[in-house]
Amino acid sequence: MKRQHVIGMFDSGVGGLTVMKRIREQLPDVRIIYVGDTARVPYGNRGKEELIRFGEEISSFLISQGAEAIVVACNTSSAVALPALRERFGIPIIGTIDQGARLAVQTTKRGRIGLIATEATVRSRAYSLAVSQALAKGVLPRAADLRAAYQSGEKSIGLVKAQGCPLFVPIVEAGLANSVEAKVIAKLYLGPLLAADVDAVILGCTHYPFLVQVIREFFGPDVDLVDPAEAMVEELRHVLAGLEEREEMPPAGRGNWHVRYYVSGYPELFVQVGATLLKEPITDVRQINWAETGLD
Repeated sequence: MKRQHVIGMFDSGVGGLTVMKRIREQLPDVRIIYVGDTARVPYGNRGKEELIRFGEEISSFLISQGAEAIVVACNTSSAVALPALRERFGIPIIGTIDQGARLAVQTTKRGRIGLIATEATVRSRAYSLAVSQALAKGVLPRAADLRAAYQSGEKSIGLVKAQGCPLFVPIVEAGLANSVEAKVIAKLYLGPLLAADVDAVILGCTHYPFLVQVIREFFGPDVDLVDPAEAMVEELRHVLAGLEEREEMPPAGRGNWHVRYYVSGYPELFVQVGATLLKEPITDVRQINWAETGLD
């Protein structure tokens, strides 16, 4: 009998649940170990060395629990720490940036891409570089008129406006995704993107899909919202297809379970907010202390 693959996922908090939900919908046989680093949320104001250390701690833990691949369900960590994690660990590690950039290029209709993200992700310019790299690799828009205009040199495609949204993550973590406060903050952050005449906006933080109702209400139907999670699931599908079968079952593969959650903060808050956002119960949540694991 073919065993189920075990993947690890991590985010600073509940945001990565948006990616996890898509994985569960499209790859239902995969077992997931999810780490929400809620004691250290948000990541957007952290420095590079700190983010790399956090990523190394969490990745080491996930591998110790039997993860065969890791999904970095955090744009800030993907933008800043992913190269270091891939260099250190010998298993496939999937980030958000390349997948989100590729999907944005395919989605844009006028070549004017916008980005909303944490301040650390904006500062890294990772998405701007990834859009340019996607085009260099031959990724093209689905819109035939823009594709033809770009290929003939009549039109350019690029990330024309990146906007830091530092309060979006705390709003989601507090369970206020559809509140009046969220709408007021959204108006403040999203106005500059409208002024830049963008036609596609990358949701550059996995918390932001929980704010999609508020964001769509502001932009209206003429601006497409790009969720990197769509492309991440496809990348994970390819990674799993390439994994060799192992005779020895990893520790996390034993027993009858589908998702295990670990949080560094209060499990009760994660359960409450996560269940509200996912609109389904969250169970099997365990608290983890990095100092006690010996990985700190």
